[in-house]
Amino acid sequence: MGVGDVHAVESVPDCYYVDTGMYDRFEYGAVYIYDTDRPAILDTGIGTGYRYILGALDELGIGRDELEYIIPTHVHLDHAGGAGFLAAETDADVHVHETGAGFIIDPTRLWEGTKEAVGDRIRFYTEPEPIPADRVHPIQEGDAIDLGDAVLDVYHAPGHAFHQAIFHDAAAETVFAADAAGIYVPALDAIAETSPPPGFDLEGVIADARMIDDLDPETICYGHFGPAPADDRIEEYIHVTERWVETIADMREEVGDVDAIVERLVERSETTAVWGERNAAEEIDMNVRGVLRYLEKTNGK
Repeated sequence: MGVGDVHAVESVPDCYYVDTGMYDRFEYGAVYIYDTDRPAILDTGIGTGYRYILGALDELGIGRDELEYIIPTHVHLDHAGGAGFLAAETDADVHVHETGAGFIIDPTRLWEGTKEAVGDRIRFYTEPEPIPADRVHPIQEGDAIDLGDAVLDVYHAPGHAFHQAIFHDAAAETVFAADAAGIYVPALDAIAETSPPPGFDLEGVIADARMIDDLDPETICYGHFGPAPADDRIEEYIHVTERWVETIADMREEVGDVDAIVERLVERSETTAVWGERNAAEEIDMNVRGVLRYLEKTNGK
């Protein structure tokens, strides 16, 4: 599978995904496209790869004036960074959880917060384009997005970020999980943690994961990366996340220094061999800082 290639989600009729080459990696950033009566894009990548999405639309025969929905699962820029660019190139309106709508209408604060959160990784990003307010439609828990041939039920999933939503295609028994089910690493067939600052909340993350489990999907479509059989992946994610937080809490007491914690975790992580040492280290550094912020908040330290 190469960057820009379009693949069918085999368990979901008329649904496809494209690898946007996020962070110059294969199999890290996926965008989903419904080629239905009312075509839709779920997530948009970081902005630098939006032309791969336009290319996928062309390959699927979806005209720029035919696309109806751009649906970021949340406004973190690895999921919503391309929304403004795609809105400018198509006639689609943007549907995003109501708590995130203001951030994509005026992304100034979002851009500044992203630079703080991702550190040196900002080199992969581009500043997001604002979206006219009349083209942004807030959605909320309980809404249903009618694609004509499919319906996406909306669930609020704020544990990873307060503005995150997940989408359930009940007919296809599939959940588009955003970051609420962790990171799926195809090369390892395993789940990795995701705990970025500032919004990571362990209890909320577990509650969101349980919500997905209660929907009993056959397939989980991960933003990072791709569709996978649900099997026992939610339990795996909960276990991975709880262990991740416990490990960082122990290391904080032992060594205290963020850089030392990251260095130890990079040495242990299986993702280092898949993503490369620098990319893995940057991912781990961000996730460590998210957990440390959570621990400071919950422990009062």
